[in-house]
Amino acid sequence: MDALKLISDSSLKKEAPVVNIGDTVKVHVKIKEGEKYRIQIFEGTVIAKKHGGINETFTVRRVAHGCGIERVFPVHSPVVDKVEVVRGGKVRRSKLYYIRGRVGKAAKVKEQIV
Repeated sequence: MDALKLISDSSLKKEAPVVNIGDTVKVHVKIKEGEKYRIQIFEGTVIAKKHGGINETFTVRRVAHGCGIERVFPVHSPVVDKVEVVRGGKVRRSKLYYIRGRVGKAAKVKEQIV
């Protein structure tokens, strides 16, 4: 058990991105094409965070061409280059799965005024 803790502690990112539920974020993802890598940006709203520690993930949802797209990103993955918070969201839930059933302005999250 101690060996597992050592491995998990050493593979954690030094500065894990701080994202909250309802935030609009830009996730910079490394994509491998042949021998080269490029960075692709996936922008959307964080609708869920799960687990914790080495297994922590967050789900980002966006609507592209009228079709909802959700991607789950591990926080400590080397594929995730960086996460930028575009704007904070004001929500009262820990999971925003109800946004899946909403269309247009009803699917928006209020902005948090700091």
